[in-house]
Amino acid sequence: MTISEAPFRLPEKPSESQIVAKYFRGLGDPTRVRILELLVDGEHSVSELVSRVGATQPQVSNHLACLRWCGFVQSRREHRTVFYRVADERVATMIELARSLLQDNAEHVAACRRIDGDSC
Repeated sequence: MTISEAPFRLPEKPSESQIVAKYFRGLGDPTRVRILELLVDGEHSVSELVSRVGATQPQVSNHLACLRWCGFVQSRREHRTVFYRVADERVATMIELARSLLQDNAEHVAACRRIDGDSC
């Protein structure tokens, strides 16, 4: 594998705004948000998450790798089973805050085509 093919690489001197935006893009996938919601309630194995999320094991593992790399979750191995948990209680607070903010404008966010990458 060459460096250009590596899944993780640091850009040259990213700005703080770029890093914050990228952090939030980590939450920009419904499957990753669902995984975090499940982990807020407690530790789960990959197979439990696959069952609860309804995605394939490779898909869930890929999302977990992203979440772990970005510091949202931590893992531990027990024999052949890997368990995941939220890395910081503030992740749960952040999800709660997002839901609270959406109470007043969920319809607008749902209808926003710019966030989906479509033109308005």
